[in-house]
Amino acid sequence: MTGRSDSKGRVSVLPMPKSFALIWLNIGLSLVLAAIGLGVGFAQEVSAQRVILFTILTATVLFLLLNYIVAAFEANAAARAEETEEEQEDRSGRARKLWRNNRVLIIAMAGLLVLYLLLTAAIPEFRSIKNLIGFLVLELILLFAFKVSGQFASGRSAFIGLIVLFALIVISSFSIEGFLSGPNIKAILLFAAFLGIASVGQTMVALLGGLDLSIPFVIGSSNIALLFLITLGVPSFVAFGFILVLGGIVGLLNGIMSYRLQGQALIVTLGSGFALAGFTQIMTSIGSQFAGNVFGTVPKWLSNLAAMNGKFIGMNFPPTIAIWIIIAVVMIIGLRTTAWGRNLYALGGNRRSASLIGVSEFKYWVGCYTISGVFAALTGSLLLGWSGGAFIGVGDPYLFTTLAAVVIGGTSLLGGNGGYGFTVIGVLVLQVLTSFLQGIGLQYEWQQFIFGLLILPMVALYGRSPHIRATV
Repeated sequence: MTGRSDSKGRVSVLPMPKSFALIWLNIGLSLVLAAIGLGVGFAQEVSAQRVILFTILTATVLFLLLNYIVAAFEANAAARAEETEEEQEDRSGRARKLWRNNRVLIIAMAGLLVLYLLLTAAIPEFRSIKNLIGFLVLELILLFAFKVSGQFASGRSAFIGLIVLFALIVISSFSIEGFLSGPNIKAILLFAAFLGIASVGQTMVALLGGLDLSIPFVIGSSNIALLFLITLGVPSFVAFGFILVLGGIVGLLNGIMSYRLQGQALIVTLGSGFALAGFTQIMTSIGSQFAGNVFGTVPKWLSNLAAMNGKFIGMNFPPTIAIWIIIAVVMIIGLRTTAWGRNLYALGGNRRSASLIGVSEFKYWVGCYTISGVFAALTGSLLLGWSGGAFIGVGDPYLFTTLAAVVIGGTSLLGGNGGYGFTVIGVLVLQVLTSFLQGIGLQYEWQQFIFGLLILPMVALYGRSPHIRATV
């Protein structure tokens, strides 16, 4: 086994570098990495025979692989030395084209590698053979998704999202015992339903090029206001309907103010959200020493809607999941098949062109924010049925996750591209990922960090649409 390339510059099947120093370097690297694997194997309490066998195989494969890479670089270097200037320019152009066509994929895979190394270094429980295999599988699935998604020009984001969702389910079921059990699947769908209902309004305003940061505050305020009204003696169904109306009023005000201020939706909705949360706490804490909390008895019908042991048509199935499914079907069909939905996309895609055909931007803008307020209030009310107690901070996680679900699903925050079907995919990706991270013992701060890293490549992939606030 000489390892020298033939006259055509091809490398033999089992090559050896020409430099003895590089051979010894490859031996050293192979032994170091195999020793790390040996330590991890014994730490996982695997049988000594299996650990030793895998260590020997690992060292051998790494040594051969490193030799192959070094020999290939040597052969390429020799071939480049004989190239003409035209051949060098042509090769350089191909390299630049390769980078341009695959830079998002390269950055995403490198980011996953960095994330895996960070988790491995910071969390002892994460250092296992299963997680390593899961990481490699995720990288391969990501590579497949990016390469094949080009064949789905009209649904690229949905395809990538579904592939990522499939990868997460496979890796989670492989890494976490009982992940695909009935109770765990039910829990994932229930929490996905809460997030999915809260994300209805965020999706609609995003299709117009806006943002609604008041959603978590409306959720928290609705949560404590509903129980407060019930404790005052207001019939629970009346209180429930009243809270939805109040949520719609908040959304209406958000829509009017943000439209009049032209593009200041982020500041307006954040400010109105803080004001609403403060006002609600003042009103519900009068005569009480507990600000931000309301104590009382949650009606049984509301508890049944959102509880894990809730019943739906006699089945042991939380009705909130069925409510979300119905909402999702109506939203997906409505946005794609009705005139109202088509006009919404037209406004998000090109504000000026839509106005020329008689579409009122004001009505659609205010209408979407009103709907957002209603669904945020509905989420807060359903969360009361799930928790059995009212807390103003119950909506805090939804400030980030509603935006994450919209972006990860593939709806552009610049308007005109995406839809609620994409958001459903984003919601499921987030919820399965959350379940996986919790299953491996990851703390909430790490979960937020990973969600943030997940959003970045998604924005790079899908944030291509023209902004609704284009110059007229």
